[in-house]
Amino acid sequence: MGDAATTAPARPLGAYAAVTAAYWAFMLTDGALRMLVLLHFHQFGFTPIQLAYLFLLYEAAGVVTNLSAGWIAARYGLTATLYAGLILQIAALAALAALDPAWTLWVSVAFVMAAQGVSGVAKDLAKMASKSAVKLLAPAEAEGALFRWVAALTGSKNAVKGLGFFMGGALLAAFDFDASVLGMAGGLAVILIAVAAFMPPGLPRGKAKAKFSEVFSKDRAVNRLSAARLFLFGARDVWFVVGVPIYFYSVWSDGTTEGNRAAFFAIGAFMAAWIVGYGAVQAFAPHLLRAKGKSVAEIVRLAVRWVFVLAFIPAFLALAAFAAQAGWTMVEPLGDPARWLTATVIGGLLLFGAVFALNSSLHSYLILAFTSSERVTMDVGFYYMSNAAGRLVGTLLSGLSFQVGGLPLCLLTAAVMAALSWIWARTLARRGAESA
Repeated sequence: MGDAATTAPARPLGAYAAVTAAYWAFMLTDGALRMLVLLHFHQFGFTPIQLAYLFLLYEAAGVVTNLSAGWIAARYGLTATLYAGLILQIAALAALAALDPAWTLWVSVAFVMAAQGVSGVAKDLAKMASKSAVKLLAPAEAEGALFRWVAALTGSKNAVKGLGFFMGGALLAAFDFDASVLGMAGGLAVILIAVAAFMPPGLPRGKAKAKFSEVFSKDRAVNRLSAARLFLFGARDVWFVVGVPIYFYSVWSDGTTEGNRAAFFAIGAFMAAWIVGYGAVQAFAPHLLRAKGKSVAEIVRLAVRWVFVLAFIPAFLALAAFAAQAGWTMVEPLGDPARWLTATVIGGLLLFGAVFALNSSLHSYLILAFTSSERVTMDVGFYYMSNAAGRLVGTLLSGLSFQVGGLPLCLLTAAVMAALSWIWARTLARRGAESA
């Protein structure tokens, strides 16, 4: 496995570039599809919890896929795993165009859930292949090189996904749902053909002796980091998936067709700005954190410190939301509580995105630092299984908390999830990252 990855350095770097380009194209459609589904079905009167249902199988599929994707890649190779992810995403997009408005509510929900499930499998196959390629193909001679390469891939990917969120809102405002998803399927098919035609050698081809039982990590550092990752991403998706987009729709749309379109653009623009900013911070995380020359133990301590900071942001926003509901106006120029709250939420969530990006970048480096080249696909798959489990829990709690307690409870739940991530990160630091 390692031999294929270490011969002819120029060729593995070419393979890394091709994998990254394919992943960018994939994430553009992934971000757009999430926004299209959320806003399209919100127009039909879906409640927050029903909207959350639409994404549950997507996230649940990610849990199962990440658990098995490491074995799939080890057995069949990273290139085949990437191609499988792209093909499944094209199939999911094409299937969504067959949605019939005459179907009953729950038939529509079941159909979209199934298509989203296929998309969830696709995303995590593509992601695992791309992230593993960093460990195997990136040059690691220079001090801190691995952190920089991980940050560059993850940051650029999220910037592209952010553009996808804007593209989804813009497509829904300019075209209908069916035309939007079919157009994305066609574009991704062209990308797949191009990547398959120009993909150079360099990625491992897999080995028949790989056993599925090997996907479960026995490394305590990997397991604790995975638990911290679960709650970290749960803290984001609690507000990100349903709660905040629907809150913004309630304050930015006046119920008219033009008002709805304007709200779609505004929501898509905010979500895009958040993801792009998040990606930019990730890309520069090694410089911002002055990580060059730091040991793994020092990076672990940084992860503990920054998730502690993260937990305070949604806690403050939850307090602000409770205050606005009570009719308090703390900033006179902004006038009424609704306007004050919206401005506070926008600013607070942008700050949350920057701090979250530092945390995510630290985690993405640590999982590759903890694992070996022989187990990289297995450990990365297990780690991202926890990532997907966090998104699954966050997605369900996003709809449930928003429906039960509105924006205040949604944000408070995010603060609790971030605090739980801090607790797990502390156990990793306290043990001294003994497996690093």
